[in-house]
Amino acid sequence: QVQLVESGGGLVQAGGSLRLSCAASGGTFRRYAMGWFRQASGKEREVVAAISTNSAGTYYADSVKGRFTISRDNAKNTVYLQMNSLKSGDTAVYYCAAKDTYYSNFYYYRRDEYAYWGQGTQVTVSP
Repeated sequence: QVQLVESGGGLVQAGGSLRLSCAASGGTFRRYAMGWFRQASGKEREVVAAISTNSAGTYYADSVKGRFTISRDNAKNTVYLQMNSLKSGDTAVYYCAAKDTYYSNFYYYRRDEYAYWGQGTQVTVSP
């Protein structure tokens, strides 16, 4: 069973950048497709980006395309979310999630497909 710990959140001005990291332990990281989700106050948790086990497949929500980049380093058991050109609408708690899969090219963007979740990291974008 994999454990996930996010880091890198914080307060940033609009137009700025942050890089989130999610460190995995307790499992074989290369077997897990990974996703980043976010939940703003009073709203449902939504997908931000997802990546396949071999990094060949990536997915982005329309709201972050061209601004955010998901990547992973299987040697370091870590997945990243580089966030550029941040907007106030990006303010949320960001969660990483893992799904055990045999399919190396597949990514998953549905919340209910992920069995393992981190505790979240707050990202606040000031106007």
